[in-house]
Amino acid sequence: MKRMVFGALGALALSVTAAVAEYPEKEIQGIIQWGAGGSTDTVMRSVTPHAEDVLGGKVVLQNITGGVGAIALNQVAGAKADGYTLLMGAENPLLYKVLGLGKKDYSDFIPINVLARGTAILVASPDAPFDDYAGMMEHIKANPGAVRFGSTGPGGLPSVITAMIESVEGGLDVIKVPYDGDGPALTALQGGAIDVMPAVLGASIEFIRAGSMKPLAVFDTEANKNLPDAPTITSFNAGYEAHLPWGPFFGVFVPNGTPDDVVAKLTEAYKVGAENADFIELMDGRGFTMMNISGAEAQDFLTNWQQGTAWLLQDAGLTKASPEEFGIARPAE
Repeated sequence: MKRMVFGALGALALSVTAAVAEYPEKEIQGIIQWGAGGSTDTVMRSVTPHAEDVLGGKVVLQNITGGVGAIALNQVAGAKADGYTLLMGAENPLLYKVLGLGKKDYSDFIPINVLARGTAILVASPDAPFDDYAGMMEHIKANPGAVRFGSTGPGGLPSVITAMIESVEGGLDVIKVPYDGDGPALTALQGGAIDVMPAVLGASIEFIRAGSMKPLAVFDTEANKNLPDAPTITSFNAGYEAHLPWGPFFGVFVPNGTPDDVVAKLTEAYKVGAENADFIELMDGRGFTMMNISGAEAQDFLTNWQQGTAWLLQDAGLTKASPEEFGIARPAE
């Protein structure tokens, strides 16, 4: 009788092991929050082929736009937590609650990997009648309501950078033109449909090098090695130092409740994928800063980012609800 029990237990253990080893048994869906050609799209399409080599399976990438990324987030949040639907997102969900854009954020997900972070930059059309940040501010003051700023909606990088400018300089009398991501907005900038775009350096650097847009200021305290001639925002106004460093980030997430073994396999795959020399070279060349963090380290990063940015928007009067309502603590001075 004992032999039969042990035999049954052994068979069960083997079947469980086999089930773990078989993941993924089918194609994995990778839902990218933003449109083709933007920063999030670039990062995810660059790292995923390397992660696939480790997974031994296929990740089918799909761009789903709208709602400042909320449509994609809600689709993944509503999917079965089995590791077959991944959210490939940026920073925006951490602001949904305070901006009244949704009831979910990354606390509803497990971070598989926060891959990289970007540096924000203000770029202008090559035909814009100003060549740097100071010239832009003078032109806006002299021509209220004439300058067209690209936007990706509440909580997007442009809205945070605009809030930062208004926090330091006061109100901006500009026209804000919405787009579904920085990719379409940067295309519009090159075509003259807008004049200025707060963007990610990594998404705009090749266009700057090609001369199809010009840098007005890098939102950092030090010059960027990939674009050393672009002035820093603090060289124009030291008031920005209180808000920097700041930047967007890009990560892979799965819904809470995803089995631990699946999370472990995905985490290992994207960790190794992010260590690939080709991916690192691409990220470095585009001006992204590698992070490649997961687990508690990623959770701490997300918490700190949310606190700093949510309270920046709260103090700028741009939130629908106070961060306190959601237990988001004000950062220590």
